[in-house]
Amino acid sequence: MIDPRRSPGEAPWALLRPAFVAAVLAAGGAEAHHSISAVYDSEQQVTVEGVVTSFEFVNPHPFLVIAVSTGADDRESWRLEMDNRFELVGIGVTGDTLKAGDVVIVTGSAGRKTPRSLYIRRLDRPADGFRYEQVGSRPRIN
Repeated sequence: MIDPRRSPGEAPWALLRPAFVAAVLAAGGAEAHHSISAVYDSEQQVTVEGVVTSFEFVNPHPFLVIAVSTGADDRESWRLEMDNRFELVGIGVTGDTLKAGDVVIVTGSAGRKTPRSLYIRRLDRPADGFRYEQVGSRPRIN
């Protein structure tokens, strides 16, 4: 019987071409996603103190933006990336955990190419003693 999905002379493996392309693209995305060390330098730890201006609880990695004082009235905006959202949810972090106006002290790995960016290793909110930290490959909060 003739397969109506195939053109005459087309090899059966050609039907798998879309799945193959999707697998290759997904693998490339996974590699880019898991390459934190390509974006951040774990040998260069930086500590900043600032006020949260936004907390974006998004996939794959939530991030917060803080305003860091550089002088009398000057502030710099820093973008701070966290562990993956799935693991953060697992330890109790929600979109309401950090709010605009929270004062935080953050230590993390500096961005290799993007100034004023960090991959968070530790975040403290002195007002209530909240602490988030990356311990090995796992996040935890107190």
